[in-house]
Amino acid sequence: MSDATDHGCTIYIVDDDASMRDSLSLMLGLLGYRTACFDGAETFLAAYQDQWSGCVIADLKLPGKSGLEMQDELRARGSRMPFLIITAHGDVSSARAAFQLEAVDFLEKPFDEADLRAAIEKGLKKELGRIQHAATDSDEAAKLAKITRREREVLDLVGKGLHAKEIARVLVISPRTVEVHKASLMTKLGARNVAELVRFALTADKNI
Repeated sequence: MSDATDHGCTIYIVDDDASMRDSLSLMLGLLGYRTACFDGAETFLAAYQDQWSGCVIADLKLPGKSGLEMQDELRARGSRMPFLIITAHGDVSSARAAFQLEAVDFLEKPFDEADLRAAIEKGLKKELGRIQHAATDSDEAAKLAKITRREREVLDLVGKGLHAKEIARVLVISPRTVEVHKASLMTKLGARNVAELVRFALTADKNI
């Protein structure tokens, strides 16, 4: 939980029942979570910003858009923030729809505090993994931006499994020059071996 808070993660509570919002916010606040409350899907979606991170707890039945419709719209916007659906009107089809949209859990009211906390921790663990992966991708993209055009050509060919002599023939340069470029790539990218150069080559391909 402290890691999630340190990364700016917030538990977003979306429920039209004010007493439920207040009780959840109080309980989670006492457990050390940062919370933000909304009285409906439209209110949440209007306020939502792409940089938000954390976990959403949404009631299934809301005035206007339902919790599932809100979850679907967030996914359409590209958000991968974990979702937890809570409801007093659970059924198999609703639960199935929630899990198809990658909900962390589907809890029926009244739910046990331990079950809620376990679901939140599961969601935050998933969210922290996403944040850390995004940070790694950003760091690697910054490193790749520093290499020269020729180094990029060498990197692409290393990624395709070519050896120094083969790369030299393709680029019409000497094997020695290829090795110089590879050494420069290792330094700029912080790669410890050829396998890591291959990983960078694959990352570069994804970002084209």
